Amino acid sequence: MSFEFIKKLPTPQEIREKYPLSEELAAIKKARDEEIRKVFTGESDKFLVIIGPCSADNEDSVCDYVSRLTSIQENVKDKLIIIPRVYTNKPRTTGEGYKGIASQPDPEKAPDMVEGLIAMRKMHIRAIEESGLTCADEMLYPENWGYVEDLLSYVAIGARSVEDQQHRLTFSVMINSVYAAQHPHHFVYRGYEVETTGNPLTHVVLRGAVSKHGNSTQNYHYEDLIRLCDMYAKMDLVNPAAIIDANHSNSGKQFKEQIRIVKEVMHNRQLSQDIHNMVKGVMIESYIEEGSQKIHDHIYGKSITDP
Repeated sequence: MSFEFIKKLPTPQEIREKYPLSEELAAIKKARDEEIRKVFTGESDKFLVIIGPCSADNEDSVCDYVSRLTSIQENVKDKLIIIPRVYTNKPRTTGEGYKGIASQPDPEKAPDMVEGLIAMRKMHIRAIEESGLTCADEMLYPENWGYVEDLLSYVAIGARSVEDQQHRLTFSVMINSVYAAQHPHHFVYRGYEVETTGNPLTHVVLRGAVSKHGNSTQNYHYEDLIRLCDMYAKMDLVNPAAIIDANHSNSGKQFKEQIRIVKEVMHNRQLSQDIHNMVKGVMIESYIEEGSQKIHDHIYGKSITDP
């Protein structure tokens, strides 16, 4: 396997200077970040709802969806913090298929990394402008972080990336990765020797798993959450927390099951104070139109990846 260097990409600083975040929007992000931080540190008892499409494939429909959350957030602001899920990177198990707007700004055309980085940044800025809500994204590639680090209020690492060493040293997902990400490290990043301080807000996202036989295995039930509480207690970790992903393997990709799963999670928080303290929110996949479509179907607001 060999590499062909096609073209040099603009630096994160160059892209940020060309597509800047206004002072007004930066102030919104600062306030939202602090509000979300307090949930993870236990200073706030508000509950997080990270919600949005499987992949953010179209700027108009994604920003339309996000804007529809604004009035809902206002109605529930005393209890919930809504974080729109705007995932611009799409991991693929085999490497085949649509890889997200950050790589492929037009799903029907060849990948264009420069235009993808621009599209990713523009979409997130527009979402904040039109909704007043800062969003969540998945950093499939750590190198993409610098292009949007001033825009995001929540950053996830997917199931396929959690065992990657570079992700483990910069972000998080499962318990050993949480330990790694909460502690300082030296490593190579973008051609530099770097040092991280660790992120004390790093936490677990439970999305279920797929067994060696190809069956979905859930990990949102009461017993699973109690076990996670015990695992946290045995580790040198601060701010023990979990977000429950109601879709993916937890639902067997049956998206309508998300309603039942969230209800069960909320019930378990009532049964156990430990679970109540640890489970800080849920992640839900949702879009304007339910279900999924083929890329060439062009149905507005309908997912072109998972339903």
